[in-house]
Amino acid sequence: MRFPTATSVLVIGGGPVGLTLSLLLSEHGVRHLLVEAHPGTSHHPKARGVSARSMEIFRRCGLEADIRQAGLPASHVYFYRGRNLVDPDFVRTGVAHEPQEGSERTPSPGLICPQDALETVLLRRARELAPDGISFSTRLLSFTEDSQGVHAELEDRATGARQSVRADWLVGCDGAASTVRTGAGIAMTGPTGLGHFLSVRFEAPLGDVVADRASASYFLTEPGRGGFLAIDNDRHWIYQHPFDPQRVDTTRLLSDHRQLAQLVRDAAGLPDLEVTVQDTMTWRLDARLAETYRRSRILLVGDAAHVIPPTGGHGMNTGIGDADNLAWKLAAVISGAAGEALLDSYQAERRPLARQVIDLSLANSRARTSYRIDDELLLTAAYRSTAVITDPDAPDRPPLDPAREHPDGEPGGRAPHLRLTTVPGISSTLDLLGNGFTLLTPASTTWQRQTATAEAAGLPVALRPLAAGVSSAAHSAQWARLFGDPAAGAVLVRPDGHIAWRAPHPPADDAELLRALRRILSAQPARR
Repeated sequence: MRFPTATSVLVIGGGPVGLTLSLLLSEHGVRHLLVEAHPGTSHHPKARGVSARSMEIFRRCGLEADIRQAGLPASHVYFYRGRNLVDPDFVRTGVAHEPQEGSERTPSPGLICPQDALETVLLRRARELAPDGISFSTRLLSFTEDSQGVHAELEDRATGARQSVRADWLVGCDGAASTVRTGAGIAMTGPTGLGHFLSVRFEAPLGDVVADRASASYFLTEPGRGGFLAIDNDRHWIYQHPFDPQRVDTTRLLSDHRQLAQLVRDAAGLPDLEVTVQDTMTWRLDARLAETYRRSRILLVGDAAHVIPPTGGHGMNTGIGDADNLAWKLAAVISGAAGEALLDSYQAERRPLARQVIDLSLANSRARTSYRIDDELLLTAAYRSTAVITDPDAPDRPPLDPAREHPDGEPGGRAPHLRLTTVPGISSTLDLLGNGFTLLTPASTTWQRQTATAEAAGLPVALRPLAAGVSSAAHSAQWARLFGDPAAGAVLVRPDGHIAWRAPHPPADDAELLRALRRILSAQPARR
């Protein structure tokens, strides 16, 4: 266990959410330490659906191609329903193949990538960016807090050696049984034990069996039980078997690979199938939400803050969105550009969204035979907080819009995707966004003095003119429709890709942008 005894941010938990937070903190130049109790990344696929919004975040981090290479091909993103894997009367539906999905809202559609493969990609990049900032086989024993930060006691699980670390901020990315949340005394509310499942990872020659029905998920209808999850749609699979904990001795069952293999054969409808059980785990369907995401210098992210039913595939993706929202805010506070009040906007923006995702996922769990996976749901997130300057007359909007209204460029919403064709390496308006604030405008000369004033005050903003990329009258009209701006207007986009402020008219003076920035950053003058 070799790492600094003091750091700006101590991250507990090295799953996909913690690793995403680590690489984003590195991108923002924040010194941090991530510790994970397990000796390595997950051996079980667990979560598999990486949504469009998560892929946009990974696109910004330069990881989109690597994650696509690790996932299933898009042609397999279908959902199968049948009594078993050889049911001649099966039904197969697709996410990206339905007619109503034709309009393009994102340059980075979601995909199926098993969590173990995703974590491998994220860990490699996180270690590249912070070579001394990642420590596995290290667990949090305890922590105390004072006005200046958090004092944490860590233990090397291999040797038993202990080390103290001082951090300005402690972030719990340590899952549903979060040690950080428990230590902070933050309660969770919501139902537990809505279902219990045995997850069996196995190898079997099923590629030819499903060749005409290859899907990402195989839901079994009565009299079948549970379902299959494809890892490669050939030899590597997961079988999810529901069970009653009052009637099944799971300890005995988990150790009986012959019985587990028979469960797989019965569910597949193939009595002679050759099955090799590789790994098992049990999990419980809960729907819980933390009463607060922040207590002083302690923050919760991902499953530590919300436990979302997997029916819909939004749990991990909601956590990745949490990390994206929090990383730039921590960076702004640590650098002195923002006051600590900015961190209150993290809960204000992300907790209502998680509440709605939990409700939608619960509804899905009660209609398992009919719900559809909504890959683009999280693209519709609309924030209301002190970190967004909204029109006081703008109508209230739900955190998410399952009806998927078209983006309208309103502050709080994600910056819309508009395809660009004339700049090499830039194919979307989202590619114009960086790690800081970005001002998008078709009229760059009008806003040059504004960005210069903000930079002189220690709040740099990247000015991105659209004139070079929006090359036709049709594209210009699309810009106006998506962003709601006339030719001389501009939109200020936050580092997480959400619109913070919209200026429909040319600036009144050279400091209008600076005033907006200071208001967004909790009205604190910036230090250089």
